Amino acid sequence: MDARDVKTVADARAIVEGRGLTHVKVGVFDADGVMRGKYMAREKFFAALDKGFGFCDVVLGWDSNDQLYDNVKYTGWHTAYPDANVRIIPSSCRDVPFEGEMVLFLAEFEGAAEAICPRGVLRKVLKRAADAGITVNASAEFEFFVFDETPDSVRAKNYQGLKNITPGFFGYSMLRSSVHADFYNELLALCEKMRMPLEGLHTETGPGVLEAALIYDEALESADRAALFKTFTKVLAQKRGWMATFMAKWSKDWPGQSGHLHVSLKDEAGKSLFYDEGKPYGMSDLQRWFVGGQQALMPELLAMIACTVNSYTRLIPGFWAPTDATWGIENRTCALRVIPGGPKSQRVEYRIAAADINPYIALACAIGSGLWGIENKIDPGEPIKGNAYEIKTSSHRPLPRTLYEAAERLEASGAARELFGDAFVEHYAATRKWEEREFRKAITDWEMARYFEII
Repeated sequence: MDARDVKTVADARAIVEGRGLTHVKVGVFDADGVMRGKYMAREKFFAALDKGFGFCDVVLGWDSNDQLYDNVKYTGWHTAYPDANVRIIPSSCRDVPFEGEMVLFLAEFEGAAEAICPRGVLRKVLKRAADAGITVNASAEFEFFVFDETPDSVRAKNYQGLKNITPGFFGYSMLRSSVHADFYNELLALCEKMRMPLEGLHTETGPGVLEAALIYDEALESADRAALFKTFTKVLAQKRGWMATFMAKWSKDWPGQSGHLHVSLKDEAGKSLFYDEGKPYGMSDLQRWFVGGQQALMPELLAMIACTVNSYTRLIPGFWAPTDATWGIENRTCALRVIPGGPKSQRVEYRIAAADINPYIALACAIGSGLWGIENKIDPGEPIKGNAYEIKTSSHRPLPRTLYEAAERLEASGAARELFGDAFVEHYAATRKWEEREFRKAITDWEMARYFEII
């Protein structure tokens, strides 16, 4: 049985039985988009298909470094870290190419934990769309740097003087991609096998940097694909003795790494809700309001997109990343780029996002704010023409400049609480404040070089 054909609980049982598997892989994604999971014995998996299984809720109560939050209500020492119930998603079944006949299933938290589960939050937003007769399609494109390093070597070097797989700029380079065609072809094949196919794969500008664009699909499936792509691109690289990073920015000398999101809306009959040939740029009123909502709420919701301390090092002028909540038509200096394309491809690109996003939370933000704009008929004003770094309009909205400021804006946002729920907003804002507090404990190389002798 092909993993692509698994849709139901019965199908999930059949593929495990048919392949004679003693164990399967099961995973969930945490607040930082890190995949947490385990091998599960066949009989336990079969039982879990019917009634779920217990997963320690610490994965909702620690950071990407497994350090326990001390400022969240949902879980902690005060609750003694009990199990939370998790349901398996049969239709998420994927082959794991590195492991013979092994299959992987995604899962998501249910019960009280569902309110703060990243996948659950996106489902909440998509239900809002469905209730209005709207289907949401989306896709993600990621830039990532690849290094001729291992997890041991980067630590031995203290993350300094790392060797990229190739030197120089070489954007869209046929030379570089041909020399390393074995890696490109392995990645393309991996993505096909794991049902996260790529529309395009090429070098970007910088040493050893690639850009991969995933093929669009229904938004929840696209989020699954994006989260899996980040995880298994790292796996593939490390199995070769390399490493891939999706940090927003790893070096001050090179542009940051984007994680742009493309979103379009259709009605129940499959007709584009964004395209109207009689309107300027083909933008329907719904698309204008959608963009208006994204723009209006971006300063309040930025923590859901720029989710690490490192994210904010990318948001500076001149490095292909927007710095304010702006929009334009085919304008890559803006945070929101409307792409005219007719009834099949009219969409908006959410360009503020970096490669470090949690795809579930980022898409919940990009889609939820747009739906809010439609519901409230928010007009975005005129599009910016030219360099958005230099042009300020009446609709100009500066963005928070630190993660802590962004977390406070999120926590205070009435629209965020309406869209995503109080439990998620309070929990997630607290996790971002924790992240900034952890950073403030660090003494950076920049501080040492600047102050050690002279001050």
